[in-house]
Amino acid sequence: MYEENQSFVPESFLKLFIKPGQFKPSLPRNELSQRYELCEDMANMLMDPVSTQQFQLGIAESDALEKSWHGLLESPLLLNREEAFWVVCRLAELLSWPIPEGQWASLN
Repeated sequence: MYEENQSFVPESFLKLFIKPGQFKPSLPRNELSQRYELCEDMANMLMDPVSTQQFQLGIAESDALEKSWHGLLESPLLLNREEAFWVVCRLAELLSWPIPEGQWASLN
């Protein structure tokens, strides 16, 4: 496969799969691209429901994002914690909401 035919994977996503002290992702390029596409699709799919929920419930944007993150963690076979947090950060970016720091990483 030619390099130009491969999908672009942003550095923020690549970092999820680079172990400390290493320079290359721990997943093969094809699998990494598939994981990225799944997470990007998930973020795009959540835009309308999350923004609607935030408006209808009258909750803060950060609360809506946190609810989304907890919802994503309900299916750990689909996304791991780091991917779920990346999805929420990407969702915030797509909605032009403040991007969460990393405070949820220690939450259950």
